[in-house]
Amino acid sequence: MSLIPATILTGFLGSGKTTLLKRVLQEAHGQKIAVIENEFGEENIDNDILVADTNEQIIQMSNGCICCTIREDLRTTLKDLAEKKRKGELNFDRVVIETTGLADPGPVTQTFFMDDEIAESYLLDSILTLVDAKHANQQLNDRQEARRQVGFADQMFISKADLVSPTELEALMHRLKHMNPRAPTKAVHFGEVGLHEVFDLRGFNLNAKLDIDPDFLKDDHSHDHGHEHAHEHAHGHSAEQGQDHDHVHDEHCDHPAHHHHDDDVKSFVFRSDRAFDPVKLEDFLGAILNIYGPRMLRYKGVLHMKGTDRKVIFQGVHQLMGSDMGPPWAEGEARQSKMVFIGIDLPKDILIQGLEQSLV
Repeated sequence: MSLIPATILTGFLGSGKTTLLKRVLQEAHGQKIAVIENEFGEENIDNDILVADTNEQIIQMSNGCICCTIREDLRTTLKDLAEKKRKGELNFDRVVIETTGLADPGPVTQTFFMDDEIAESYLLDSILTLVDAKHANQQLNDRQEARRQVGFADQMFISKADLVSPTELEALMHRLKHMNPRAPTKAVHFGEVGLHEVFDLRGFNLNAKLDIDPDFLKDDHSHDHGHEHAHEHAHGHSAEQGQDHDHVHDEHCDHPAHHHHDDDVKSFVFRSDRAFDPVKLEDFLGAILNIYGPRMLRYKGVLHMKGTDRKVIFQGVHQLMGSDMGPPWAEGEARQSKMVFIGIDLPKDILIQGLEQSLV
């Protein structure tokens, strides 16, 4: 049986998760989707779509989709669904897990990698985060869970964009990009999100494409990604200079609406044309994960390693890190390592220094 793709849908209360789900469940897309709800809150799906007694754990819907609530823990529910599918008792093509508004997506994500039985049945496709344009700034200021949801995202949808001014929307997008540069972010009306933007995003695929908005890597946008330019000039840059970029950027910003939010969830990018020494890099990353693993939300890279003509692709969630051989470097292609780290108050200077010391 091929692996069942799974999508984690996260976002703060009122961000429109239920609206998006209803649409996905009611559309005639020919896919059978199993939805796992982490909670039945006030605005649960069953009021409108389900015509069954909610005491039943698994409910079939009119278009063949199924819906269930988590009675025990997520692992049990996922195993139960996979087993019913194997036995032919339930027919579905994919799973969507809707987390509670206050949930940290970390533990849900780790379930797919740490539990062998789950890993043999499911493929984690992506984490989708919904952001409510009207209340996002307040939520991001007040709640670390909201900031973590942004840090984990593979794709972000901003709802209720029509309730704020274009300037406010632009400032919000700027803030989100600062926290997580690798997730495409777009304002949407949930009646119009195409399913291709929701499913089969392959956010956890170890492929050679490192999706970072190219503008994020330009000088005028060097938010918090350390001193990646140091590699193009000299290696003597100090981390403080990287930090100076920050202030320069904010003072001379073309967009007056971008206030500097000192969010604890931040991202930075490391680049180098010199090859990594595989042993040194593994030792350094191992040590960093030991200490800062819980604060490292997502990290990903395409690496130029000594001793191989192929790209090395790596990524991780918290303490779980994996790497894979990618395609060969193309003829004439500049061999350059590029890594993006998204985490909570990560010690950027320590990370950059350690990465530099892991170069050949």
